[in-house]
Amino acid sequence: MATLGDVAALAGVSISAVSRVLSDAPSARVSEATRERIVQAAKDLHYRPNFAGRALKSARTQVVGLVVPDLTNALFTELMHGAEDEAAARGYTLLLGRADDVRPGGEMIARLIGEGRVDGMVIQVGDGVAPAGMEELLASGAPIVLINSTYPGHVGSVALDDRTGARIATQHLIDLGHERIAFANGLPRSFTAKRRRVGYKEALVEAGLPVRQDYETRVGYTADNGRTALRRLMERDPRPTGIVVANVNAAIGLLAAARADGIRVPEDLSVATVHDSWTAENTWPPLTAVKMQFYDMGRAAVRSVVRRIETGEMADEMITDPAPELIVRESTAPPGRAV
Repeated sequence: MATLGDVAALAGVSISAVSRVLSDAPSARVSEATRERIVQAAKDLHYRPNFAGRALKSARTQVVGLVVPDLTNALFTELMHGAEDEAAARGYTLLLGRADDVRPGGEMIARLIGEGRVDGMVIQVGDGVAPAGMEELLASGAPIVLINSTYPGHVGSVALDDRTGARIATQHLIDLGHERIAFANGLPRSFTAKRRRVGYKEALVEAGLPVRQDYETRVGYTADNGRTALRRLMERDPRPTGIVVANVNAAIGLLAAARADGIRVPEDLSVATVHDSWTAENTWPPLTAVKMQFYDMGRAAVRSVVRRIETGEMADEMITDPAPELIVRESTAPPGRAV
């Protein structure tokens, strides 16, 4: 295994210069040509830093944790890719975990931070996590960035532009000529559901369409929740001709229920969803979806937690560039006959 001395000999510089350049130390005052020579020498020799020694010296592990409700959820694939890419670019390793332990008395996350196994955490909690669990975790003062959620008194979050996402999906149905547009939303306490609800209502109001309370369900984001939402909404009189679903997992369940109940999509009912994923493209019919920028959110969240670790700076951010993007597929069409 190559050492710092090997890299220094090949680059023709001192070991201390190699150490400062490869650790991005502010004291590495070398010319750009020398820096490039050192980096190239390290690549040629397949040099790998001694992270154990670095951790002892800096009291850091160079590891950040990413905790999400469900590692199998297709929505989190892009998020994890973005977080991994940003961590690697900054010399950190990403540790993945589930948010099951965010509860009063839960030990896993607190131990990872308290015992110095990670330097900071990026966390997306599920809608079912009690406020007491979050309060206990955030009270530690550890570098923690929340994804798509906030907590009173805590600064450090990265969110998607949920309001615009729901507004785009609703506007798409309006542009197709739909006037009876329902909304299958998440739970009332959900941070994202509240914001998506605002976007849905704004689009209707600006189009001069009524905002009917009975045209909204607030049961959650799972496939089973989507099935429940479809059956409740199709009991309304008159039935909606279009439904905006606040989450793609719920939309997949809603489509399945429509198929089981003999409701043709899009002939009888158009369905558009917030979030795009490979699952949306492979439903039948393929779902019209608003692509939200999970990859960029993953990068921003890791960038934020590393900034907190290294400088103490923390901020709340919203991903607006790139903006949410409408992906039109076969689940939406102009309204046909009422079902």
